[in-house]
Amino acid sequence: MSTPESLDDLDARLISLLTTRPQIGVLGASRELGVARGTVQARLDRLLRRGVISSLAPTVDPHALGYPVTAFCTLAIRQQSGHEDLLEHLRGIPEVLEVHTITGDGDLMVRVVARDNPDLQRVIDLVVSTGIVTRTSTVIALAELMARRTEPLVQAAAQS
Repeated sequence: MSTPESLDDLDARLISLLTTRPQIGVLGASRELGVARGTVQARLDRLLRRGVISSLAPTVDPHALGYPVTAFCTLAIRQQSGHEDLLEHLRGIPEVLEVHTITGDGDLMVRVVARDNPDLQRVIDLVVSTGIVTRTSTVIALAELMARRTEPLVQAAAQS
């Protein structure tokens, strides 16, 4: 990701529009925003290049795919082991959605999904099967009260 640059009002409006109506396309966005199609395309290219947006791909809901259980696993790993071996292993597990290094009692936070609780046990068993993980703690999400959101952050960045 490149050096942070500020967003302007048009960037914020474009991101908001694509977030709420991702199917709109460049031409539709230009009409909706009242700017030239080339301006929208240039803004999208710049936002992609800067890493502000990562893609124009659809957002997939694991629940709708048959994976209604979400859990967060804190993993402690052998310190002499590199993260790369474990990361490569985790990339091979389709139910692993995110992996973050963390501070605190563990080394990694892993978000996983499963079809049900017995399937969650299968996923956790896969996650820890390498011998690199020394300890794990898992919490199951009961309900999503607020989905991942970025629009308030985009608006704040455009105003600063």
